Parts: sequence; structure tokens; C-alpha cells
Amino acid sequence: MNPIDENSLHVSRREFFGRSATGIGTAALASLLAGDGYATDRVGGLSGLPHFAPRAKRVIYLFQNGGPTHVDLFDYKPSLKEMHGQPVPQEYIGEKRFSTMTGNTSGKVMLAPVEPFKQYGQSGAWVSDLMPYTAGVVDDLCFIHSLHTEQVNHAPAIQFLLSGGEQPGRPTAGAWLSYGLGNDNDSLPAFSVMTSVSKGTSCGQIFYDFYWGSGFLPSKFQGVKFRGSSDPVLYLNNPEGISREMRRGWLDDIAQLNELKLAEYGDPEIATRIAQYEMAYKMQASVPELTDFSDESEATLALYGPQVKEPGTFAYNCLMARRLAERGVRFVQLMHAGWDQHGSLTTELYTQCKDTDQPSAGLIQDLKQRGLLDDTLVIWGGEFGRTPFLQGNINDRPKWGRDHHPYAFTVWMAGGGVKPGVSYGESDDLGINIAKDGVHVHDFQATLLHLLGIDHERLTYRFQGRDFRLTDVHGRVVEAVLA
Repeated sequence: MNPIDENSLHVSRREFFGRSATGIGTAALASLLAGDGYATDRVGGLSGLPHFAPRAKRVIYLFQNGGPTHVDLFDYKPSLKEMHGQPVPQEYIGEKRFSTMTGNTSGKVMLAPVEPFKQYGQSGAWVSDLMPYTAGVVDDLCFIHSLHTEQVNHAPAIQFLLSGGEQPGRPTAGAWLSYGLGNDNDSLPAFSVMTSVSKGTSCGQIFYDFYWGSGFLPSKFQGVKFRGSSDPVLYLNNPEGISREMRRGWLDDIAQLNELKLAEYGDPEIATRIAQYEMAYKMQASVPELTDFSDESEATLALYGPQVKEPGTFAYNCLMARRLAERGVRFVQLMHAGWDQHGSLTTELYTQCKDTDQPSAGLIQDLKQRGLLDDTLVIWGGEFGRTPFLQGNINDRPKWGRDHHPYAFTVWMAGGGVKPGVSYGESDDLGINIAKDGVHVHDFQATLLHLLGIDHERLTYRFQGRDFRLTDVHGRVVEAVLA
């Protein structure tokens, strides 16, 4: 939407509240007292959205920072076993660039998968022995084996996948959806983020705030981070000696002052400040209930594995994601670091899989048995894959590694209108290049938006004289994966 048009909407809203006797604070309090925390009416969003009937109402993105190794987990290549220890065939490489840790592939050798693969389910999907729980739910999954991107380093590749641009400053997918579709729960943020890393890992990635940023959209659309601690949201609790009633009175007074400034300047960030104060007040009641797992059965907790009760773990975050989803949160972004295995395939890869495999599969099972999977899109994947050739010495197995590989890698999706039990696209016989039905990152983003009822070419925001969108000026919907 054009910011000038959007500002006129703020003006209309401002004039309405300015003429009311109670102001926005009391109106928000009345809404809080009347609701039960499970609101069904949409708050905010653009008129005319969704553009068509959505297949999914919400997204849970299980983002695996660091680049999970596709050829060791989900993309089975028998030829890699046959070529183990042999030089990299240069006809597969061409002019490809890799990270500075590899440079060129001269002198590199091919590396077989570190663990065997087997076929599972009616779909016959190939899955490594490293992922036994995911193997048990393959008939609910849609694998894309032909995703490819353009960046060879972590931060730009992550930013590109999440925002459509490799440099910080563009809105991420969760922010776009919050802006376009609004919020289905006025007591929790529409875009929530949690991070985790396996204990003891030496290859964790940095979680930059711009991975869940709103870019040039008003900042109220950025992701709200839930920390893995007894105080999950910073600055949410009242200071000692301040009662909830006192806080309510202060917020009413502050809201009136902010309304005066909004009337004077028309700055959308002032409207953001008003909205976020009210959201924080409501979250004082909603967050303690959200993080209280006492109502979860032992059978449900067991789905997520032994770490589910440890705040800050991937298992805990997966259960939190389900609880957020059933409360109407639009976009839940879980980011788990530690997949950057340049020299730890035979050690830390095993830890990563142990910590993430059961919770990921448990989330699918939990959503499914609650009837939530049909309209919840779950995505698992990283910013790129890993090279099918070895980084390190073939005779030093404890230090085997793989470098970054953007030219072909695997993600999986489940629920939310995608076909279950299918595999789409193929990499070549060595997992180096796309062999069939390539899916560019912009195609993936277009498909994500389509599943939520959005035409990716029509959800735009004018900034610095240009209409921006998540997919930049590219992208096609991958119709073949739609149910």
C-alpha cells in the first residue's frame, strides 16, 4: 500500500479516538476484559486480503540455521557412495563459486553419506538413519529437492530466503503476513520468534535481529522474540511495587499524549508505539498462560522428546509453536543454529539431528491429531545445503566436513494445503546441480504466500519511490506441490 494512503487511514482512526471521551487506552482495556485470549476477529490487515480463499491460516517455520546437509539427510545419492574418495568431477562444477574456505574444488574428493538411507512410508521417501522420527511421518511431508539460491554465506542467504533481499532492510515474510493479513489474536503478536542452539555446539550461527525485522514497514509488524527463560519477553513485567491497575492508568494517560503527537505529526511509528503498549499490557495476562505446560498430557509431551520442558531448547520451542498456532498467531519462526558443519559431520551433525528430529516430527503429529495441520503450514529447512564433496582430510574421519552449497538443497513442508507424501524436483546424481523442476527462493516465497491466499505480485509497499514485494520482481507459484 502507498504510505500516503496508509497515513490517511491513521488519520481517520486518530480522529475517531480523539473525539471519544475515553481514548484508545480504555477502549483497549474493554477489549481485554471482554475477551478470553482466543480472539477470532481479525485485528488489522489490508482490505481486500486475502486475495482468494487461503489453504493455510498460519505458518510455523522451523528454520535450521547453518545449512543442513541435504546429501546426508534427505537427498539420497547412491553415486556418492560409489565415488567416495574420488576427485570432484569438474564437469559438474563449471564456474560455480563456493565459500572462501573451499575456493575452487581442485584437490577435493567426494564424500559418501555418513549414515545409511532407507525408504519409508507409502510414499517411499528416502531418509537417513540420522532422522528416524521424521522418517515416521514422511507420508505427511512434501519434500522439495530442487531448491536453489544465489548466496554462499550465511547471513545474506538467510536474509534472502526470509526477505527476498540479501541485505538487511527488507521486511521478512512474517512481517509481510502480519502487515497484509493482520492478527487473529489481539493478546499475542501476529509474528513470534524463538531461537535455540544445541548444547555444546561449536558451530552455532548468530541470530541477527533483522532475521525477523519489518524493514521499511512500520515497526509494529516486526517479530516479537520469546526468550528461553522464566522471563520470556523483555520488559513485560511490571516493576516492583507497580500494580496492574496503576499500569492501566499510566497507559491510558500515555495513550492520550501519544494521540496528540500522532495528530500533530501523523507518524506511523507513534501509532506503533500506542499499539505496542497495549499489546504488552495484554501479554502480561496471555504469556503466563501460554508458557504454562501443566495442561499438556504426558502423551503430548512425549511426542516432543525429553527436552520439551527445558526452556530454550528446540523441543520446548516446538511445543510453544503449537500453542501459539492454536491461539491464532499468524507466523511463528523457530530458528535453530548449529548446522554449519565444516569439520564436525561425524560429531555435531548427530547432536543436531538428535535435538531436532523428534520435536519436528512430534509437532506434525500433534498438529494433526488436533485438527490443526490442515490449515497450518509447517516448513523445515535452512538457507542452503552442504557440498557433496569433502572439506577436510579423507583419512581423518573425526574432522570430516562439508562446505556451503546453494546450488541444490532440500526443504520439506507439511499441512497448510501442500500435497502430503510427495517429493518434487531432483538434484543430479551427485547432489550438486538441479536436474529437474528447479525451485528458486523467490518461487518458494511466492508459493508460501499463495497458500495463505495472497497473490505475491499484489502484496506491495511503496518505499523510496518503488513498490516492493517479498518476491522482488521474480517468483512463480509451484502449482505441482499444492494439494
